[in-house]
Amino acid sequence: MEPGPRRPRTSRPPVSAFLRDPSSGRVYRRGKLIGKGAFSRCYKLMDMSTSAVFALKVVPRAGGAAGRLRPRGKVDREIALHSRLKHRNIVALHGHFADRENVYMVLEYCSRQSLAHVLEARRTLTEPEVRYYLRGLVSGLRYLHQRRIVHRDLKPSNFFLNKNMVVKIGDLGLAARVGPGGHCHRVLCGTPNFLAPEVISRNGHSCQSDLWALGCIMYTVLTGTPPFMVAPLSEMYQNIRDGRYPEPAHLSPNARRLIARLLAPNPAERPSLDHLLQDDFFTQGFTPDRLPARSCYSPPFFTVPQPLGRLFRKVGRLLLPQCRPPCPITASEASGPGEGGSDPDPMEWGSEATLLDTGAPHPEVPVHLLTHGTLRSDPAGPKGSQRQEVEVAIRNLRLCLDPGLPDPPDTPYPATQDPPGERQPILWAPKWVDYSSKYGFGYQLSDGGSGVLLRDGTHMALRPPGDRVCYVPSRGELETFTPRDVPRPLAAKLAVLRLFTCCLRRRVRQEGARPSAPPAAPSLCLLRFLVSERALLLLFSDGTVQISGRGRGDGAHLVLSGGGEELRLTVWEGGQPRTSYPRGALQSPGCAPQARPRLVHALHMLQSI
Repeated sequence: MEPGPRRPRTSRPPVSAFLRDPSSGRVYRRGKLIGKGAFSRCYKLMDMSTSAVFALKVVPRAGGAAGRLRPRGKVDREIALHSRLKHRNIVALHGHFADRENVYMVLEYCSRQSLAHVLEARRTLTEPEVRYYLRGLVSGLRYLHQRRIVHRDLKPSNFFLNKNMVVKIGDLGLAARVGPGGHCHRVLCGTPNFLAPEVISRNGHSCQSDLWALGCIMYTVLTGTPPFMVAPLSEMYQNIRDGRYPEPAHLSPNARRLIARLLAPNPAERPSLDHLLQDDFFTQGFTPDRLPARSCYSPPFFTVPQPLGRLFRKVGRLLLPQCRPPCPITASEASGPGEGGSDPDPMEWGSEATLLDTGAPHPEVPVHLLTHGTLRSDPAGPKGSQRQEVEVAIRNLRLCLDPGLPDPPDTPYPATQDPPGERQPILWAPKWVDYSSKYGFGYQLSDGGSGVLLRDGTHMALRPPGDRVCYVPSRGELETFTPRDVPRPLAAKLAVLRLFTCCLRRRVRQEGARPSAPPAAPSLCLLRFLVSERALLLLFSDGTVQISGRGRGDGAHLVLSGGGEELRLTVWEGGQPRTSYPRGALQSPGCAPQARPRLVHALHMLQSI
């Protein structure tokens, strides 16, 4: 019997060079093909009216490969799910439309392509790079899981890099919401060598299944090969069920241990996302703030900033056993003002305050925090004090933003630029350094004193005159010592404080600055610090709230001090003399327009914790 004729392959119709979104009227020009999958193709796209560049995902209404259909309902579900997501580490969906042949999704353009392209050029990555990428992936994945969404197809080719090397989770075609039991439908879907044992056993995907995939990805990028090979499929599936994979002996012990935790066959034994970044692989290893673009094709060279590099190595072994979890700090090595921060888009600063400009109530807009830390509380102490301090700060920020007339309209409350000889002293932190991933957040006050909120949630400060040591083991407790009388168990913490102080005082001397405020009380300490892409927010125990810009060239500082009728906002903007706003000036006519978006962002930062 002769074989019958072959079924002809279904050819995809070409995508038009120009596309129009009928709902918005925008016209786009299709560029080159930049990626393709089983059911879709991806092109570079340009908005003809603005020249903005996007990525265009094209999904045929019928037909992927020959004989394979992509039901329209699945695309609709993907769009409905993706359109509600907004996070730094998730590819943004900007719009969608359709014609008779295709469904089009307008996505954020990631010019550095995917992590798979990096691996193709590099073969393997260094452990600092892996820590950098995993931090971003964990942040994006936590955002999804908090919304009860499981990705179900995590792999290097679905992790995209923008021009700033920020990693973003993409391709949510298989993403689904988990049911009341914490599982999706018992469907075998995803990439075979990244499937979790419970998925292969038809128990359904869960959030822990994504954690398994992270373990496979970590193994793959560090060794160059997946832990479970595809062929033969039955043998690979059995290895996955047993958690049996080649031991990567050349990796560090911390890396091997974390991989083993993530690749535990029992989902209950895998670490949660909340505890993942507290693993020794992260806390005992260097994590860069950012990666250079050249790391897409060659290993980057890392150096710890001097003069801290040599000195930290001397006390690291002594300090780390004392400063171990539990701790509330998600770490990031950043530096002080104008160093290590991204450049905020001026349009973004303004857009966040749009509702407030019309007098609308302040919406709770979540802000992605790169890192944050909190002074720990005594378990036997009063409950709710941590939240109370945040509510007080939020209330004071609202007083700056909400117009009001508590006094007669003709009462003068002018903003003032104090003459240099008549300036009221303001206690704030003009310099800081963030090593919270390993040691703590250090700062120098305007009175010449310095302090550090350590990684274990304790606080230590040097207070002038004489550099008296003030130690706060938890809220409401204070121990003071002369430098010679510090107990031996606190010696390592004092060493780190001195390192920070040495670095910060050197910066102050180079700038020729002098103490401008009377010495602070011994009990003054930093209660919280929060870092976003745009700003640093410090909350001190005396109620002072400081907001400082993090972008290069952004030298703005806002300090909200006092309380009640003594509330005062002090603003330093672009090297100009400071401007002070008493409470009356804040309420009528209100704070300066240029300060408003920064106060709004600070409000949203506090509302996000």
